[in-house]
Amino acid sequence: MRRNLLALATAALLTMSGLSACTDDDGTKAGVKIRGGDGTGKVGVILPDTASSQRWGTDDPKLLKAAFDAASVPVEIENARGDEANFQRIGDRMIADGVTVLLIANLSQASGQYVLEKARAAGVKTIDYDRLTINGGASYYVSFDNEKVGELQGKGLIQCLAAAGKRTDPPRIAYLNGAPEDNNATLFRNGYDSVLQPKYDDGSYLKGPDQSVDKWDNKTGRSIFIEMLNQFGNDIDGVLAANDGLGNAAIEVLRERKKNGKVPVTGQDATVEGLQNILDGDQCMTVYKPIKEEADAAAKLAINLFKGQPAEVVERVKDPESGAWVPAVLGDPKPIFKNNVGDVVKDGFVTKKVLCAGRFAKLCEQNGIK
Repeated sequence: MRRNLLALATAALLTMSGLSACTDDDGTKAGVKIRGGDGTGKVGVILPDTASSQRWGTDDPKLLKAAFDAASVPVEIENARGDEANFQRIGDRMIADGVTVLLIANLSQASGQYVLEKARAAGVKTIDYDRLTINGGASYYVSFDNEKVGELQGKGLIQCLAAAGKRTDPPRIAYLNGAPEDNNATLFRNGYDSVLQPKYDDGSYLKGPDQSVDKWDNKTGRSIFIEMLNQFGNDIDGVLAANDGLGNAAIEVLRERKKNGKVPVTGQDATVEGLQNILDGDQCMTVYKPIKEEADAAAKLAINLFKGQPAEVVERVKDPESGAWVPAVLGDPKPIFKNNVGDVVKDGFVTKKVLCAGRFAKLCEQNGIK
C-alpha cells in the first residue's frame, strides 16, 4: 500500500542492472528541439556537496565515471560543494557547453528547479539522481525506495531497544531528521513514523524532541542534539538519526556524557564512520543503499538517452506538488547491524583495509569480517 502511493509499477519488478518497459515522455518543453540523441555532445553530472555524506565526494563520482567510461560516453562530473549559487552556475555552464543529458542530485529544491528549467528550455534531457526535485519536471528519476529506508530505520531502532532489555518506563525517542528542503528526508520520515507512531499511540514509547537539520549539516545536528539532551536532562533513550553523519553527531555528544552504547542510534548510508560506530557498539544500525547499482542504473539511462536508444523504466513516482508522474528506477535498501557489517565489505562498497584499520582490526575479526 505504501509503495503504491508513491510508485506505480508498469511492468515486472526492476533489477537495477536490467531495465524494461518504455516511456516516450522526455520531460522537455513543447516546441523545443531536443538536443543530442545521436551520440554527440556529452553528459553532465552535478552533485550537491562533500560534507553531508562521503558518497557525494568519493563514491558517486568514481562509480558514475567508471560506468560512462566503460560505455565510451564523454561525461563531466562537478560538485557544488554545498553552494546553491555554484550549483546553478555549474548547470548554466554545462548547458552552454553543450551537454545533451544532465543528471543532478539537487542541493535544494530551488537550485534543482532552476537547473531543470534551464535544461528543459534548452532541450536537454534530465535525470533527478537520488533526490526528486519537487515541481522540477525532470525527465526521469533514479533513486531507492526511500520510505522503505525510513521503515528499516524505525524497525531497527525498535530491535535495538528490545535488545537492550526490559524497561520500567517507556523509552523517550529523539528525532534528528534530514534537511527540510530534501524530499528524501520527508520520505524517510514518513517511513519511520509509520513504524514508530503506533508505539507512541499505545504508550510503549514516548515521543521526544523532533527537529530537522538544515542542509544535513552535522555540526548543526550536534548543536541540536546537545539542546535536546539539555532540555530533557539527558533523559533520551533512543535516537532516530536520518543518516550516519547525524548519527555520529549524536554519538559524539553521547560519548562526552558517558552515554554512548547505552542509547541506540540509527543511521543511513553505510559510511565507514557509521560502520565503525556499529562495530564499536555506539550505533545500533545503518541502512545500506547499494550505490553502485543506483549509479549504474542512472548511467545506463543517461547513456541510452545520449545515444537515442529507448529510455526504459518500469515504475513512476508522483511529484507531491505538481501531481506529475515521473518515470523512475527505484532500488531496494538493506538494514545493516553488527552481525552483517561484513555484507557491505563483500559487496565492495567499503574495503576491509579501510574499515578495519587500527583498533578496528580486532573488532572486524571478532565479527567475522574477511
